[in-house]
Amino acid sequence: MPLHRVLGQSSDALVGHADGRRGRLFFVALALVILAVPLAADAQQPAKVSRVGYLSLAPGPSYRTEALQQGLRDLGYAEGRNLTIEYRFTQGNLDRLRDAAAELVRLKMDVLVTGGPATTRVAKEATATISIVMASDADPVGDGFVASLARPGGNITGVFLNFPELSGKWLELLKEAVPRLTRVAVLWDPATGPAQAKAAEAAARSLRLRLQPLEARTPADFEVAFRAAAKERAGAMLALSSPVFNASRKQLADLCRKHRLPAILPFPGFAEDGGLMAYGPDLMSLFRQAGAIVAKILDGAKPADVPVEPPTRFQLAVNLKTAKALGLTLPQSILIRAEQMIQ
Repeated sequence: MPLHRVLGQSSDALVGHADGRRGRLFFVALALVILAVPLAADAQQPAKVSRVGYLSLAPGPSYRTEALQQGLRDLGYAEGRNLTIEYRFTQGNLDRLRDAAAELVRLKMDVLVTGGPATTRVAKEATATISIVMASDADPVGDGFVASLARPGGNITGVFLNFPELSGKWLELLKEAVPRLTRVAVLWDPATGPAQAKAAEAAARSLRLRLQPLEARTPADFEVAFRAAAKERAGAMLALSSPVFNASRKQLADLCRKHRLPAILPFPGFAEDGGLMAYGPDLMSLFRQAGAIVAKILDGAKPADVPVEPPTRFQLAVNLKTAKALGLTLPQSILIRAEQMIQ
């Protein structure tokens, strides 16, 4: 066979082989494109947006809501991306609080966050199915919100404030600040203070202090209580945890200065308002904890199985100007522990 014909056949065979290969490559590429289309469509689907309702008696947003958001962001939940938070502030109005809770339930929130026992109770009455995270509660078992701290057992979990346990710490700090202290007036609110008052009595015995319980349900009771403390020559005052006392910090600080009573409250703002000392949970940290618990539930955890957590950080604040006005020199044992010193 002539050489040119052999070459021609070989060339044709090579061309045919190349065409076949290109054809196979084309079909492979086409198949990959077809497979990639649904994958690309899936990738473009918007992420699920979780819905959280925040229920509070407060007048409006504050550092607490900012801390809650931070706790959520730390675990991947951010407003405007995969999270919506519906805020309901009711300015202390319980009727509006109930209406707000019912509205959040109708809006089908994934989780409700409550800022205190009153709001937790209203949320509990509004729903038995939506998860509820308490941002703070002094006695969740006693209040009937959870079966136990380790295993809540229902649709409620969160962070609790163990104020009875802190009662001894408050008295210790007062005795350090006033070394010759023997008698302490204890301002307490029957709505929130029985367990705290009982714990304070037990701690007082070990510290060899005598307590003078002074009941106060509203700010109108303060003057009578302070006059009774002065009559019995109390050397200092402890005001137990109460929403009434927290909202009246400035009034209490003014009365303490007027009656020359070194005093301590659980709320950091008391020292800023002119009181001698404040010691209690760091509320920013507390609400970040609550945000982290909300994130756990959004990730699929059940509130019944999520333990109620104690605070992880505490804050001591002292007012040095008030100490000077009272004729006190605060010991180094207090000053070195103070996160905040007000001059």
